[in-house]
Amino acid sequence: MSSIKIECVLPENCRCGESPVWVEASNSLLFVDIPAKKICQWDSLTKQVQRVTVDAPVSSVALRQSGGYVATIGTKFCALNWEEQSVIVLATVDNDKKNNRFNDGKVDPAGRYFAGTMAEETAPAVLERHQGALYSLFPDHHVKKYFDQVDISNGLDWSLDHKIFYYIDSLSYSVDAFDYDLQTGQISNRRSVYKLEKEEQIPDGMCIDAEGKLWVACYNGGRVIRLDPVTGKRLQTVKLPVDKTTSCCFGGKDYSEMYVTCARDGMDPEGLLRQPEAGGIFKITGLGVKGIAPYSYAG
Repeated sequence: MSSIKIECVLPENCRCGESPVWVEASNSLLFVDIPAKKICQWDSLTKQVQRVTVDAPVSSVALRQSGGYVATIGTKFCALNWEEQSVIVLATVDNDKKNNRFNDGKVDPAGRYFAGTMAEETAPAVLERHQGALYSLFPDHHVKKYFDQVDISNGLDWSLDHKIFYYIDSLSYSVDAFDYDLQTGQISNRRSVYKLEKEEQIPDGMCIDAEGKLWVACYNGGRVIRLDPVTGKRLQTVKLPVDKTTSCCFGGKDYSEMYVTCARDGMDPEGLLRQPEAGGIFKITGLGVKGIAPYSYAG
């Protein structure tokens, strides 16, 4: 365990960094800064960052099979042409809820783009409850709504055999599982596979490793935890030098590195002095486990 190394590879000062995605073709990391309305791409070889600013809070970004990216911007599923810095709206949700926005999103193994909504926060994790819902954008651009009454729709991923969908509604303090039908995109049989301990704080973004274990970033908990969704046991805790850890993904050569995003919004000046790297992008090496490549949106 002593071989684990944690370093801030990009002092980006994100207000709320989220949705890290490894882009194998360019050895780079995509991520967003939600309230700053920015989609960023950090080149791990040149250390350069490119940023595209959009017109509403941008909460997730993902690869697209036909090129470019897709992103959730405000309450819209969008396609992003990175070279032209242009955005095309593919679908809109929650039209009746003017105060809502998307939060975390991820593409499933069949190329559907899943993302959920929440009410806009008045302060970090302070918001009108039960306003969100979970959706997916199918490759033909139609949208399916799965359920509503969500507080903060957050981390999501699929088991290695694609038969289970894992999902976090942050204020439930639970990591949940559903039976998943990859052919139809249907979910059923919701159950909790892990309840967070008090010191772990709020479950946020999540990813799966090549052994089928889940990694969950703990907002206000300053850590990522590794869970076994079958036994419901926590296997490992990796603490970071920042409290507001938001999400994680595997990347780098062979997907053996972990990248972690975090936030600085809601921190007082004293907290920022104590945690100068808050809002940066962290790389964790030496975990001894690899991740899997992200899926690409098929539409």
